[in-house]
Amino acid sequence: MKADIVCSGFGGQGALTFGKFLALAGMKEGKNVSWLPSYGPEMRGGTANVAVVIADEPVASPLVTKMDILVALNQPSLDKFGSSVRPGGLIIVNEDMCPNKVELEGVRIVYVPMSKIANEIGSPKVLNMVAIGTLLANNEMVKFDTVMDELAATLGKKRPDLLELNEKAIKKGMEYKA
Repeated sequence: MKADIVCSGFGGQGALTFGKFLALAGMKEGKNVSWLPSYGPEMRGGTANVAVVIADEPVASPLVTKMDILVALNQPSLDKFGSSVRPGGLIIVNEDMCPNKVELEGVRIVYVPMSKIANEIGSPKVLNMVAIGTLLANNEMVKFDTVMDELAATLGKKRPDLLELNEKAIKKGMEYKA
C-alpha cells in the first residue's frame, strides 16, 4: 500500500497540521512516511500545502507531483492541484470555500461543508480535523484510533479542551463517504 497525498489551503486552515497528524499516525503504525510542507511568507492568509507519502515500502522521494488523494481546503488549491490526481484517486473538497465544482473522469470527489461543520462544533480551527475524518472514511491508510492517540499525545496536557472538539470534528468528517 502507498498513498501520495496533498493537503492545500490558505495559511491558518491547518493544512500543515493535517499532514503532520497523518505522518505521525503512519509512523506509529510502522509505515514509512514523508512530510514535506510548503508555504508562503505570510503567517495567515497565504497559501500552504503539505505533501505526505505513507507507504509499506521505503519512500523514494517526498515530492508528490501526481497524487492519489487531494484535500482542497479552498478554490485556489482545487484549481491548482485538482488535475494532478491520478485516475482512481480521491479529492476531498471544502465546499464552503470551493464554489466551482470539478468533475474528473475516474476520480472520486467528496464535497464536505468543512467550514460550516467546524463552526457548528465550536471552532474554525478544527476544519482540518473534519478533513482528516473524511479521509479516514474514504481510505484505510491509517486508523482512527491511531490519529486519536497522536492528538491526545499532542493536546492532552497542553489543551485537553481541544481534544474533544477535534474528536467531534473527525467523527463528523467520517460521515462523508464517496
